[in-house]
Amino acid sequence: MLSNLGRAYHDNVRHIQYALCGLLLLVAAPAAGQTPVIAPGGVVNGATFSAGPVAPGSIASIFGTNLASSLASASTVPLSTTLSDVSVTVNGVAAPLYFVAPDQPGTPGTSQINVQIPFEALPANTPTATINVMVNRTSSGSSQPVSVQVSAVAPGIFAASGHAIAINSDGTLAAAPNSIQGLTTHAAAPGDALVIYATGMGAVTPGVANGANSLDTLRTTNVTPVVTIGGVPAQILFSGLTPQFAGVNQINVVVPAGAPTGAAVPLQVQAGSITTSNQVTVAIGPH
Repeated sequence: MLSNLGRAYHDNVRHIQYALCGLLLLVAAPAAGQTPVIAPGGVVNGATFSAGPVAPGSIASIFGTNLASSLASASTVPLSTTLSDVSVTVNGVAAPLYFVAPDQPGTPGTSQINVQIPFEALPANTPTATINVMVNRTSSGSSQPVSVQVSAVAPGIFAASGHAIAINSDGTLAAAPNSIQGLTTHAAAPGDALVIYATGMGAVTPGVANGANSLDTLRTTNVTPVVTIGGVPAQILFSGLTPQFAGVNQINVVVPAGAPTGAAVPLQVQAGSITTSNQVTVAIGPH
């Protein structure tokens, strides 16, 4: 399955980037000189925007007001810890940044940052902890620290319009034919292998530096998830980091023989005490 990732990447990279970056269509608005403010509950899972804990090494999204003065996205790997005039610290550690965006004109509170939670945010052998997150701007100072729960695992599946970013072995998206403009899609069938893009699967072996990708070696998650398709457990072929993207997990599974068919079959990942939403779906067809 890893050999198929290159084709999947070329066909579907736009949708993955949309999921990672979130509000790509924001119009930059001047915000210089205004102190950044993180919204209450504004640090969330970067794949789902769901409240709750974040995991070490995962992508998180920060929402608030005056978090950035201009739109900027990462252009290098390892990821930089500064974009535009913005940096983020997690318990005082500089966090790698994917994307920063200002408030939309006339709409305070719509500023966003996508950040990787440093792996050291959760001490070894500690299942949960509380971390302090701060947004810092060279032009206007720092936000008040916000307390956020971090857990060893906190999975979230990347999706486009409710369709899971789940890739067939031929590099197409496992969605109903013609359901996503500009992409070739078709349903998966029982026995087929899928590559699921997610975040929040926590620590990996061997370890990896914050902000780095995994083009150098294969890295597996220390926790093996349970994946269900239409409520039926799927065989796990691999759970680890995807080569291209820092903080992005890929979970390779086999569609189970008993999976129901349909254009919107729930795909869920369970790790630790967290199970992802049943509103993220894949298309499953007959053999």
